Amino acid sequence: MNALGFEWHVALRFLREGRMQTLLIVLGVAAGVAVIAYITALVNGLQRNTVAKTLGTQAHIVLRAPDDVVTPAWPRAGDDAPVISDTQARAQRLRSVANWQALVPLLEQRADVRTVSPMVSGSGLALRGEATQAIALMGVELARYDRLVGLRERITSGSARLEPGEAIIGTELAADLGVRAGDRLAIDSGRVTESVRVSALADFGIKDLNRRTVIVPLRAAQSVLGLPGGATVLDVQLHDPWQAEAVAAGLRQGLPYKIESWQETNAQLVSALNAQNVSTTVIRVVVAVVVVLGIASVLVVSVVQKRREIGILRAMGATRGQILRVFLVEGALLGALGSVLGVLLAIALIWLFTRLALGADGKPLFELVLPLETALQTALLALACGVLAAIAPARRAARMDPARAIRL
Repeated sequence: MNALGFEWHVALRFLREGRMQTLLIVLGVAAGVAVIAYITALVNGLQRNTVAKTLGTQAHIVLRAPDDVVTPAWPRAGDDAPVISDTQARAQRLRSVANWQALVPLLEQRADVRTVSPMVSGSGLALRGEATQAIALMGVELARYDRLVGLRERITSGSARLEPGEAIIGTELAADLGVRAGDRLAIDSGRVTESVRVSALADFGIKDLNRRTVIVPLRAAQSVLGLPGGATVLDVQLHDPWQAEAVAAGLRQGLPYKIESWQETNAQLVSALNAQNVSTTVIRVVVAVVVVLGIASVLVVSVVQKRREIGILRAMGATRGQILRVFLVEGALLGALGSVLGVLLAIALIWLFTRLALGADGKPLFELVLPLETALQTALLALACGVLAAIAPARRAARMDPARAIRL
């Protein structure tokens, strides 16, 4: 026989003789693999959906001018009299990021940066007739901002363009002011009042944003907010959003700006995602332990039931190593069969989820898939559990005395 031929033959024979035990443990392993794969896919899909919605209208990294601060008074040289200074925080004003025109191409040259969008943002009022609404005014370059948040995909009415004298507003704000695409409204920043034509209505996915967002061309916002040639914010989007904190830390070391990552801005969300990851890991560990115990218990029973056959095999010349490998092969086969069936069961569960868990629009709540990498990792985990569970029963079988085993 070729290498392991004897062990495979005997292991398959033992598994066929205990059909019911084999079937039950394979189903048990399959259930464990399905739970691990399905829960992993579900949590990953939920996290991707949550992060996508959270970052749908914001950048991964934001660069701003440093805050204005008041320098405290210093004691006069040679004067022992104490100097009492009450330093009060300075009211912050709109300030431009220094040299932002030169900084944008430098940031875009980084391999981890997908796009950079300069913005001028400030507050104001939207006026139409007797209606007045507080707004968040944003001046952007449409092409860059569209790459950042997918603005064109959010347009519900009108045309996604920002020519001079035009604006894109949120759907709730349009309803409050009673305007449609093509109508005009006035924007008052406290400095300047300017009339603009609504080119499009957009749904940003968050009601509060829909109620207060007004997007105008960058130069128009610079004029209205009194910041000619400036940009209050540089929005940076990365290829991998989870690298935002590391990239932001690197930028802080070389740039004299206020730099924040989305993880800092959404610290509670990051904590919730980490808690989900911990919960998923705990579930995987517990299920893996259950799988190991299940396979081990079946193989222990198999050793007891097959002690006479083991004694005969030893008397016929089978070595301790061969008997040991017989039960290791049994464990591996149980793990392999259970992993294949479990992956198929997980795919079926995912299919049911996408068909039954639907949103108000009749579409799945979020995209749920089982990546090949996750399926392979779960299958290898089940295989490893099978071999690990077989070690103790295999060593017990290998230590059996053939003459005593045959007499029992």
